[in-house]
Amino acid sequence: MPGPAPAVAQVRAAVRRGVGASDRPVLVACSGGADSLALAAAVAFEAPRAGVPAGAVTVDHGLQDGSAERAAATAVLLRNLGLDPVTVVRVDVGRDGGPEGAARAARYDALTAAARELGARVALGHTLDDQAETVLLGLGRGSGPRSVAGMVEERDAGGVTWWRPLLGVRRATTREACAALELPVWDDPWNDDPAYTRVRLRTEVLPLLEEVLGGGVAPALARTAAQLREDLDALDELAEAHRTAGAEQLPVADVAGLPTALRRRVLRLWLRERAVPDLQAVHLVAVDALLTRWRGQGRVDLPGGAGVVRTSGTLVHLPPPGTGGDPRTAADLEEPVP
Repeated sequence: MPGPAPAVAQVRAAVRRGVGASDRPVLVACSGGADSLALAAAVAFEAPRAGVPAGAVTVDHGLQDGSAERAAATAVLLRNLGLDPVTVVRVDVGRDGGPEGAARAARYDALTAAARELGARVALGHTLDDQAETVLLGLGRGSGPRSVAGMVEERDAGGVTWWRPLLGVRRATTREACAALELPVWDDPWNDDPAYTRVRLRTEVLPLLEEVLGGGVAPALARTAAQLREDLDALDELAEAHRTAGAEQLPVADVAGLPTALRRRVLRLWLRERAVPDLQAVHLVAVDALLTRWRGQGRVDLPGGAGVVRTSGTLVHLPPPGTGGDPRTAADLEEPVP
């Protein structure tokens, strides 16, 4: 008896490696596009063999004509694959972050709620090509090494495990898998709209790089991301060893002599533990200057109304007014210039 088509076998193999890593149910986030549909079919095939319950969620953003009917049709298709439960969630998309960002935020909120209700992992259909685009976006925006390191296969956030088993699979392979399984693919017209940056990367920038560099660019970008993640994970582990959990004060002598990349990670961990929101590189640089370029400068203001001052050889976190914490003012705490 002949086996599955090569593309089908490749997608199933990618899913097989992680589907049994936990006995928690899996929820496939499926839009009806080739990537998520191929993923749904593979999970429907592999999950029962691993003894793992598997369902799916399709999110109706309500942004295009006929979206409700399309979401309902996708749900029927997912049920026919054997996934259960399958739910359609209608969301209201706001305006913050632009159309792409707002739709993504609404989608992830819906998926988070569905996963928490069932205690499930969420399977996402991001491919190697998506990874390459993410790396290019991070490079172009200068948003730091973590952004350039791209997406990870498994990540816990918001109390949910997000699983991306197809990061080593090409987008063309998922489309071939759907064709081999005779699954009807929905092609979102927004995926071809050059008004969106990621679409232009996909249709203009990456093809040009492939032509100029002689091919293999997307896999090379994905490999670079994987190598960078290994280095970043090692630095993060070292930073954990240097931080003092729960301390409102950070002794200057403990961290000032560390290499810059490690020192700023310690600062980031310390400030995040203080619940400082929306911490950006500019804030870390300013706080770092209290350690390494001390000239008697005063309080460094942080998002949310918090601040940091240097006093008596330590950095002191000042919480926002009215939230408790050290009642002294920045003027009380600031260290005089020697």
